[in-house]
Amino acid sequence: MKMGKATNLFGSFFFLVCLSIEFSLVVRGQNRTTIPVNVGVVLDDLDSTNTKVRLSCINLGLSDFYTSRGSSTTRLALSIRDSREDVVDAAAAALDLIKNDQVQAILGPKSSMQANFVIELGDKAQVPIISFSATSPSLTSIRSSYFFRAAQNDSSQVKAISAVVQAFGWREAVPIYIDNEYGQGVIPYLVDALQEVQTRVPYRSAIPPEATDDQLVAELYKLMTMQTRVFIVHMLPSLGSRLFAKAQEMDMMDRDYVWIMASGMTNHLTTMNASVISVCANNLMGEYSLLDPSTFDLPSLSSSIPVKKTGVNRPHPGGVGQRPSDA
Repeated sequence: MKMGKATNLFGSFFFLVCLSIEFSLVVRGQNRTTIPVNVGVVLDDLDSTNTKVRLSCINLGLSDFYTSRGSSTTRLALSIRDSREDVVDAAAAALDLIKNDQVQAILGPKSSMQANFVIELGDKAQVPIISFSATSPSLTSIRSSYFFRAAQNDSSQVKAISAVVQAFGWREAVPIYIDNEYGQGVIPYLVDALQEVQTRVPYRSAIPPEATDDQLVAELYKLMTMQTRVFIVHMLPSLGSRLFAKAQEMDMMDRDYVWIMASGMTNHLTTMNASVISVCANNLMGEYSLLDPSTFDLPSLSSSIPVKKTGVNRPHPGGVGQRPSDA
């Protein structure tokens, strides 16, 4: 993907959030006095590189908004909370933002499982929940006037995957997915898409989120006993990289096998270690979420992301900044 607009998509998205809040308050008839707007942000592990990238993009979007609109009547005040990659902690963070910080909107949380709970809280408090990375199709069934998804639904990739399977004439395929809401949500859509191209799904391999190496090996041995040699992997990069490492050790990355990665992993290849990237580059196909900048009128962030600023390293956005997702 080219750098430029696509690289700064996350920041551009936040730019548009600022614009929508500004517009909504002006429509209410506010005068030109500066209006503070409290906005909550719920992210996983504030010390992680991915989260630092997201916060960097948010700050870039916020900075560009006010640089280009010096006469703006609003000033967004961000209250950031750490969900600690936990559903309960994400809900607690959202509740704290709503009750104590009295935020007017919440950006996040990161995962579909967390969003499922937070959406209900936002609905009851009439606080908009804007999710930039919750991609599970199951969230589509939630009827809330206060939930806005700014991420691509995982079901959007199943046609591309089934087209690849059809093009190579593979008659059977086995989905390997993480056994939670993120992983389960896309499977019915994937199975339907494969059946439409006359490809059978004889088995579904559900991997527990906290699977041990022994459990991964046991499941891979089970897959080795089957006739099917085409596997479609949909899970978090942290779990998927371990799965591929074990498959490599078991010689399941040779020509007799086909591995297809869903976008949740392909978009985050750069976050994996070098050995896993090498395995993926030489042995796997992946569905990658592409953006054609010509089809979007997104504001272009005037600030490029420097390698260093005031002596502090700033992470490059990579796939995380271009296409946020559950992973």
